[in-house]
Amino acid sequence: MKTEIISIGDEILIGQTVNTNATWMGQELAKIGIKNNRTSTISDSYEDIIESLKLAESRSDLVLITGGLGPTKDDITKRVLCDYFDTELELNKEVLEEIKTFFAFRNKPFLKSNEMQAMLPKSCTVLPNKMGTASGMWFERNGKVFVSMPGVPYEMKHLMETGVFPKIKEQFKLQELAHRTILTHGIGESYLAEIIEDWETRLRSSELDMAYLPSPGLVKLRVTSYKNDMELVDKFCEELYPIIPEYIFGEGIITMQETLANLLKEKNTTISLAESCTGGFASHLLTKTPGSSSFYEGSIICYSYDIKEKELNVPKSILLENGAVSEQVVEILSEEVRKKYNTDYSIAISGIAGPTGGTPDKPVGTVWISVSSRTQVVSKRFSFGNNRERNISQSALAGFNMLRQLILNEK
Repeated sequence: MKTEIISIGDEILIGQTVNTNATWMGQELAKIGIKNNRTSTISDSYEDIIESLKLAESRSDLVLITGGLGPTKDDITKRVLCDYFDTELELNKEVLEEIKTFFAFRNKPFLKSNEMQAMLPKSCTVLPNKMGTASGMWFERNGKVFVSMPGVPYEMKHLMETGVFPKIKEQFKLQELAHRTILTHGIGESYLAEIIEDWETRLRSSELDMAYLPSPGLVKLRVTSYKNDMELVDKFCEELYPIIPEYIFGEGIITMQETLANLLKEKNTTISLAESCTGGFASHLLTKTPGSSSFYEGSIICYSYDIKEKELNVPKSILLENGAVSEQVVEILSEEVRKKYNTDYSIAISGIAGPTGGTPDKPVGTVWISVSSRTQVVSKRFSFGNNRERNISQSALAGFNMLRQLILNEK
């Protein structure tokens, strides 16, 4: 079964919007045994959409399309689909009533342009959208399936989960597979491959597949059995833990901050942060976690020397002698913020995010992180590179992982 995803939207092509839809769809398809063979992004133009549909029909069995279903004149996907499948738009009265109810519930006026959302191709199977006004559309021709969905992520996900996946499972014979995804932090893909080389060789000779899925600061290892042999998958995954125990922090889709949050909640403990170069990003990630009020007390964004000195009692002499990006400073920051908020643990981060500000002994990407408990302080220097956003992201992840390890190693 060959599958491809077509994302329609000029906003994606010009970088105004990140295409998270295709990533999510690929991940969810893999969970039910469908491999996505191709992903393409095209403009909101008649010619480009027609050409993409023709190519997709010639090489794929299932084509998932997102975007171009809004009520404005630049949203032309429905009109193009009508031409491609030789059909025409008609008013779907049931969908129209649902759209009117949608607006009434939100105390918003129902406009004439909103009525256009109920104009749908005659030949399609309508997939109800309870999260918005753009219905999903399921087309079939010559044994091929095309599904058109809105580009709004939460609407697309709703349609996939409630309408598309159930119909796919009914219509296609899916290959059953068993898999686990091991999450690692603090080691690059090539170094990791070298350490687990013997294990990977044995795994592949046992008719299992393994993929490296790297992202900034993280490498996911996905172990798959296309014969649905979960016992064999479990055997090899359990063998991996003693080989790289210091790098594994979880499995599946859990994030590093969720792992730390679960640990803090499990132990009924609290945390505070002192952030310099991350500017509150680490705190933001923690507070995105449901139930964060049970463990997160607060943070101080101590960006300048002045704030470090006034709010967290870093002596000016230490700042002048060692600089803000130093072991001495982050250790004081982590201890002082923990005492200030009376928390069990703390994280302090200070670095040179870039792209300017580096020196020969402290180049851009140099970050010092300190984590502390009521009994100990641990500090470490990192070199993350010259990309500002990546430095901020990796600093937060590294801080979470350092504290996670400190908590697990405490008696």
